[in-house]
Amino acid sequence: MENGTQIITDDLDALMQVLPGDIQEALNLLGRRDDFLEVILDLGRVPTARYTNGEVVLRETEVAREEISYVVERIGEFDADNRAGIARTLHRIAAIRNRRGDVVGLTCRVGRAVYGTIDIIKDLITSGKSVLLLGRPGVGKTTMLREAARVLAANKRVVIVDTSNEIGGDGDIPHPAIGRARRMQVAMPNLQHEVMIEAVENHNPEVIVIDEIGRELEALAARTIAERGVQLIATAHGNTLDNLLLNPTLSDLVGGIESVTLSDEEARRRGTQKTVLERRAPPTFSILVEIQDRQRLLIHRNVAESVDFLLRGRQPQAELRYRDAEGQIHNDTVVTPTVPQADEAGAGPAELASYALTKRRRVKEMRIYPFGIARNRLLRAAQGLRVPIRIVDSMGEAEVLVTSKQHYRRRPKVIADAERRATPVYVLRANTVAQMESFLSELFRLGEEQGDDAFERAMRETEEAIRRVSRDAALIDLTPQNAYIRRYQHELARKANLDSQSFGREPHRHVRISRE
Repeated sequence: MENGTQIITDDLDALMQVLPGDIQEALNLLGRRDDFLEVILDLGRVPTARYTNGEVVLRETEVAREEISYVVERIGEFDADNRAGIARTLHRIAAIRNRRGDVVGLTCRVGRAVYGTIDIIKDLITSGKSVLLLGRPGVGKTTMLREAARVLAANKRVVIVDTSNEIGGDGDIPHPAIGRARRMQVAMPNLQHEVMIEAVENHNPEVIVIDEIGRELEALAARTIAERGVQLIATAHGNTLDNLLLNPTLSDLVGGIESVTLSDEEARRRGTQKTVLERRAPPTFSILVEIQDRQRLLIHRNVAESVDFLLRGRQPQAELRYRDAEGQIHNDTVVTPTVPQADEAGAGPAELASYALTKRRRVKEMRIYPFGIARNRLLRAAQGLRVPIRIVDSMGEAEVLVTSKQHYRRRPKVIADAERRATPVYVLRANTVAQMESFLSELFRLGEEQGDDAFERAMRETEEAIRRVSRDAALIDLTPQNAYIRRYQHELARKANLDSQSFGREPHRHVRISRE
């Protein structure tokens, strides 16, 4: 099957043949081969099929033990991480076992070879620099890794370290999707780092391809390989650069973090505290790609620079690449925000827009002493605006005092003390969340930064478009904006589970929001 410039092969018939007959029939009746992901067979539960947009029950009767045995007998042997496959295919069958070691559940996942999937980043893969791919499970990291190995193997010596046989498939003969690349299998997952080093020492590769770097020893082996001048193409556990940086096991892949104590003079020059975080070493990977979905990637071309920006509290620039409905590839230069997940405290478009506004710059935490003010409401207001506050219990700790009009009129000692110390005092007309939000907006100067008005208008327009498309509109074109604002508009649409694309040429390039 062809999809734009991509050709997809799935060997789906081979997977169907290992399933019980009535489940095969149910899948054939559904006929949804293109978005079919996996079959779930759990003992004592109804069998289901998972698709990209949901789950379908295949029959009303429960899975019997004999049906699980039927599948197990027709596939390869399970390895140490309870994964098996079907020879010469990319399908993966994962087992769930009971305490006695009996298989009581199976996840039969479709493996697809997608030829052309790295066209969007082919220039990075063929640059000779080491590239790290990040993304959530199921987003297509391994598919892209497999295609990268095939493309590079046309002109270079490529060795794949295939721990779970997901890149080259099950059996001793690898799947044709890896082209001329050689494949080394790994007997036990915890030996992956040893096979990585063995590949370099014994087989003289120019490129090493690795799936799922997840342990500290593997991160250290990757650094050793990179220091020998071998190009690395790999995936790792993590979705974004900033959460990889906070992972103590894997942060070495992007240079690692160490605490450094500065001299008084240097701390004054930088305008920071004396103890700061800095990058410990050059990154193992020069380029990092965050796979947001199959047609949308965020690229850090200079990982060292991006890490340094993050450690200094600044958001790095990155390159957003995406493929539109016509198959055309587009590039935008963006400032990477850290956007909350849609399930964080029920965050919706309005909360995301407020968050986007405050993340445009480093926001210093403010210590606030509330006098006669409901603390829970103040915290709720701060959460809604996504501004960092710390409520303190005494005036001696406070940078700001906030009180109500009623309490201020009485002139209690605490207010007199604050004014004598020249501590700012904010007076609210009422003890409401709305009043507290106005106070925090003024305190953090959310509307005073140059360009904030245009940004807020763009966010409000995006929120309204999301509401209309979610309700009844087929698509809405937003007002043309610069690349920086378009980045936030795309993120808001994605968090609302809507599709978004950029159209037109600068300075008339704009975002279109539509249903997926």
